[in-house]
Amino acid sequence: MDLAQIVPERLFWITKKNFIISNYLKTIGKYLHQLEKKLSNCKYIFVVGGVISGVGKGVTASSLARILSDRGQIVTAIKIDPYINIDAGTMNPTEHGEVFVLDDGDETDQDMGNYERFLGVDLSRANYMTTGRVYQSVIERERNLEYNGACVQVVPHIPLEVISRIENARARVNADVVIIEIGGTVGEYENILFLEAARLMKLRMPNHVFFVMVSYLPIPSNVGEMKTKPTQHAVRTLNSSGIQPDIIVARSKMPLDDKRKEKLSMFCNIPKDNIISAPDVDSIYDIPVNFEKEGLGDMICDKINMVCGPALNTGSTKWKKFAKSTHVKNNVVNIAIVGKYFNTGDFTLSDSYLSVIEAIKYSSYASGSKPVLTWISSMDFEKNPNSIKSLSKYDGIIVPGGFGTRGIEGIIKTIEFARKNKIPYFGLCYGMQLMVIEYARNILGIKDATTREVNPNSNSLVIDIMEDQKAKVENKKMGGSMRLGAYPANLKKGTIAQKAYKSSSISERHRHRYEVSNAYREALESAGLIFSGVSPDGKLCEIAELPADKHPFFLGTQFHPEFKARPLTPHPLFTAFIKACQKGKK
Repeated sequence: MDLAQIVPERLFWITKKNFIISNYLKTIGKYLHQLEKKLSNCKYIFVVGGVISGVGKGVTASSLARILSDRGQIVTAIKIDPYINIDAGTMNPTEHGEVFVLDDGDETDQDMGNYERFLGVDLSRANYMTTGRVYQSVIERERNLEYNGACVQVVPHIPLEVISRIENARARVNADVVIIEIGGTVGEYENILFLEAARLMKLRMPNHVFFVMVSYLPIPSNVGEMKTKPTQHAVRTLNSSGIQPDIIVARSKMPLDDKRKEKLSMFCNIPKDNIISAPDVDSIYDIPVNFEKEGLGDMICDKINMVCGPALNTGSTKWKKFAKSTHVKNNVVNIAIVGKYFNTGDFTLSDSYLSVIEAIKYSSYASGSKPVLTWISSMDFEKNPNSIKSLSKYDGIIVPGGFGTRGIEGIIKTIEFARKNKIPYFGLCYGMQLMVIEYARNILGIKDATTREVNPNSNSLVIDIMEDQKAKVENKKMGGSMRLGAYPANLKKGTIAQKAYKSSSISERHRHRYEVSNAYREALESAGLIFSGVSPDGKLCEIAELPADKHPFFLGTQFHPEFKARPLTPHPLFTAFIKACQKGKK
């Protein structure tokens, strides 16, 4: 090939490259210009993490949302998870923690639960996105010719889809402030496109987009000094994405001293006053109060240039009162949580049941009690049946939700012990189903009573698959296909459940495929079990209980009441359970 052939070829590729770049700039410029006109009054605060995961981004984002909400702003929160999963529903709880279900049925990350609890609002699927969900939307739009024949590329189309979703979440509630938490830590390959979306928003709307980095400052035991270098590197990594943090929330075992703040200020190119000390606390509900003491509320309002109300308005005062109640030391209530998803290697992963834990706390604090929780693997009772007697030292027993066959017989033994010894028992979802199986076996005498989930070939399927779930399971359509989200139920007058709710109808969040079989319902009721909550059409059993004159509290719910428990509004069933525990203790 001679020079005359080479030069035109090179010119062709240079021209093509320039054409692509030009189209990219036009596409993104046009979109962001439209966005800028829409969002002239809204502020966006991105929360990113540095050094290690699990450093407290979710609680920081929730606390910022609480602070701004208490100061009179309409606030919404978004969680961005960088994994390819469409949602959190198919992940093992010991791998990723609890799956938090929203009213609209979206299966989300547990941080969404923190947002709802701190803000006291119900969020929607618009407030949650994953890499898989973003790519899925872009591909579907391309298949539907919604890009008008354009070459669809990772950049700009993926970041633009992210920005579009952020705008959608804002528009749903007409928010003044949107808090966006980007999962993981800076420097991870998975985060790049989300950071690029944030950078583009900052580029076009510099006075509307802000960044908070939550970073960890270790104190090596053999050194005895708090180290800032990991955070310095994290900030520089964020800089490499074209982003400079406006505020650093410095997490550590101890408060930061001035020396450490000065070093971070100098080497991270950030004013010393914009570095917030966030030491470990006994209660995460102290964090908004501590942030206000550190001046973070005033700092945020000043930085985003918004007229915010005072820190001590009605909402904040209620929150401070609640936060104070979390430090109660007397009137201990000992609760055993018997479940399956506790062990991850040599560690106990309580995050598998995070909402259950928090719901117990809220009702305990409201009742003036300090809850002490003990994690017990149900498999321990299968290996050593005599150890079941150890449950007698607890004031109450909870069996939370779960799936599969592992540890089931241990849970059934737990329920039988609680029923016979009149220890307050609260079963959630699978905990209710197994409660019904225990009753069928030991009261009705159906010794082989079980659930289709454990033994599909059994002749005594007291718990069976829901009719509309059969085809989904057979065709292995498992993701996002359960009975999910909020459904109504009617309550039977005079029952424990009805008295707790003080209402004849409720709406609660579900996540299940199996239900109490109506073929056994009449026999169970004749034997004394009350189905105190049923679906409006009367076909689905939502709450089962024994009457108060037979047992102080023996109740199970097919739904997950923990998902609707809030710090300032504890869930009535958890409160009734805690009161029964207190009464039994006395």
